[in-house]
Amino acid sequence: MIIPVYRDIRALGALLAWLELEASGCETVVVDAGADPACEQLCARHGALWLAAQPCRGAQLNLGAAHARGDVLWFLHADAQPPPGAVAALRAAVEGGAAGGAFRFSLSAARGVMPRLIEHATALRAACGGMVYGDQGLFARREAFTACGGFADSGLFEEVPLVRALRRQGFILLSQPIAVSPRRWLRDGWWRGVLRNRALALAHLLGVPGPTLARWYRRPRPQQPIKE
Repeated sequence: MIIPVYRDIRALGALLAWLELEASGCETVVVDAGADPACEQLCARHGALWLAAQPCRGAQLNLGAAHARGDVLWFLHADAQPPPGAVAALRAAVEGGAAGGAFRFSLSAARGVMPRLIEHATALRAACGGMVYGDQGLFARREAFTACGGFADSGLFEEVPLVRALRRQGFILLSQPIAVSPRRWLRDGWWRGVLRNRALALAHLLGVPGPTLARWYRRPRPQQPIKE
């Protein structure tokens, strides 16, 4: 398991605790772009390898893969909530011949029409051969990962070339859902978040460089008004 993190200790702690219970015996590598001593101490308590890195998610993921010793690489965001039996499902997929794959997208603790629409739209896009993104718990056999060139050295859409290459070698979308935190949508508003993500994806297709997209993505946004 390779986990890129940047100032997200609370979410990371919950994930590491889950991995200790559900994936005991598997290696965990945390690549910290904040070089936070508290993160290093947290990893030591959970038996995870801690690496310091520059704030670039693609570079973080590649660094973690270079230090990992396993034959199968599983890339998880720090706020991911994998489903029960995720490790067994992943192993079965790889042993069945898949070069790589991902889990079904879901939003954790989010209720209402918009969260469900986002989940269904994401599932439809993936089922129709569209892009699968890193928050869906991407995994790959090491030799396939290496042959595909790993992640792009960028801070956004770093998984796009890897997923496209893995699809040509054999990519499977598992039915089990991996829960993604809805905090970005709750912070920015559901419609604003959806439109922003689609605009960034379009800009990526038009050739806007990854570092520029990452700056746009992290640009401060107006806060949602608080209703009385």
